[in-house]
Amino acid sequence: MSFGRRSDGTPAASGRDIPPSASSPQVHENVVAFADAGHVDSDAEFDAGLEPTQFEEKIVAAIHDGDGAEGASRGEVAALVARTAEKVLGRGYRKLNQIEQRDLITRVLNQVYVAPVRAEPAEPVASLTPENMSTGNPDPASAYSLENLKTEKRQVSKVVEDARRKVQPELVERIDVGTAVTLPREELEAQIADIVTEILHEEKLQLNQFEQQDLIKVLLDEMLGLGPLEPLLADEDITDIMVNGYNQIYIERFGKLELTDVAFRDNKHVMNISTRIVSHIGRRIDESNPLVDARLADGSRVNIIIPPLAIDGPTISIRKFAKKKITLDVMEDQNNLSTAMAKVLRISARAQLNILISGGTGSGKTTLLNALSQMIDHGERVVTIEDAAELQLQQPHVVRLETRPANLEGQGAITMRDLVKNALRMRPDRIILGEVRGSEAVDMLQAMNTGHEGSMCTVHANRPREALTRLENMVGMAGINLPAKAVRTQIAAALDIIVQVSRMRDGVRRITHVMEVVGMEGDVVTTQDLFVFKYEGDDPSGRITGTYEYSGVRPHLTTKAEYFGLGRALTEALR
Repeated sequence: MSFGRRSDGTPAASGRDIPPSASSPQVHENVVAFADAGHVDSDAEFDAGLEPTQFEEKIVAAIHDGDGAEGASRGEVAALVARTAEKVLGRGYRKLNQIEQRDLITRVLNQVYVAPVRAEPAEPVASLTPENMSTGNPDPASAYSLENLKTEKRQVSKVVEDARRKVQPELVERIDVGTAVTLPREELEAQIADIVTEILHEEKLQLNQFEQQDLIKVLLDEMLGLGPLEPLLADEDITDIMVNGYNQIYIERFGKLELTDVAFRDNKHVMNISTRIVSHIGRRIDESNPLVDARLADGSRVNIIIPPLAIDGPTISIRKFAKKKITLDVMEDQNNLSTAMAKVLRISARAQLNILISGGTGSGKTTLLNALSQMIDHGERVVTIEDAAELQLQQPHVVRLETRPANLEGQGAITMRDLVKNALRMRPDRIILGEVRGSEAVDMLQAMNTGHEGSMCTVHANRPREALTRLENMVGMAGINLPAKAVRTQIAAALDIIVQVSRMRDGVRRITHVMEVVGMEGDVVTTQDLFVFKYEGDDPSGRITGTYEYSGVRPHLTTKAEYFGLGRALTEALR
């Protein structure tokens, strides 16, 4: 299957005219001669059966052993390799075109700076940790070469971008875009590669093998994906992507924010990508509808806001969908909580306790909710309700509901409260609410109090007691005129456990409190801490140190744990 080309009569470039790839026999011979001639006797015959990398190793060794190589910059080493090419050309062994020379120089430079032939004393492992990389404090000894690499990357990006400006209009003229976007990416990539090679030849543009691959990827990302954001979406270490303007893109990696060197061409380019995102879910974004919540095909959550509301240009915020399943075991290994806390939370979920997860933005509330949901018995019917579907329940009997915003006429909105009310008619064993934000709180509390035990939800709050206050305020948003004591009594009866999660200043997300809701004393909801994270200080790398301490009180949940046959497990967890 292929996509249609425009019938403009443009002939395909011949194999003779198109610069051969680095894997072709001709290039193999040229690279062998190039690499060999400068470092063995000029009259010696070379073995054409050897791999090019074996001769590249000779160049690398010669650069390390040769005069003037000590302390040489990347540019100076490139010049050394280029002089070897001159020797080859002078002797008439082979001819290397410009692209072949650049390919070989690139490979040799990568070996010189990444994998030196000589064994050097090992650098301390600490200098290569993600923490050091993410805080912008690289090893001083490598700062110069890192800066050179960044400069070279910018230069390569400029070469590719200049080529894209010339190639993309021609490419669009020669293909049927409507058909092209329906093809599998691999098939489309192969066909685009052929056309790009033709256009490069016709436009007399010289790109080396790697630049041409980058160009094809950029073109594919523009056609099928989110343009310059695609590499960031593919990086599993990145959790959030924040586009503050066409030339300012931040990411969150290892809990720290970083400014990237990725950029859009201009604000129009950002708008084009924004329109593509929202069009996939049947929405539009323009001056009359300047803010939209959306979801990517992989489940990542997106918020887009444009002028006139966003003063500096279109802004995109992406919370990436976690492909790696996070369990309580994984969280324990990451020191997000202690072993005892993990055991108690497992028991709480299995014993059908109603759990409220509290935390700030980006603190890991949904991640913890996903982890706790894995404890739900596969025989239970679970209904999930979210504004943007993020939960990844593995149980077979799950019904997922999602809210719907109003259309352009302001009609057709389905709110969280509408869905909670409807869920009560669906015979659920448990209801899981992605986030309580408003009047739906009253319906969720009623659900917890009317036989839907083991329900869970999250709320934005910085402390466990603040979470209770927020719930009380949200019940008031429902327009129900109830005395404060009546509202608090309902909250105390509905909730069993409050789990507080926080993203701390070292970027690590920790469970700082596990609190039980005990009951009422007068007009006050009474609680008791089971576990608290105690801050102790910072280690030399700036990482927060502390301990997860058990308060020593007898858990109020003991009775229910015993009912589900988990009493002994609870006792052992708290020893």
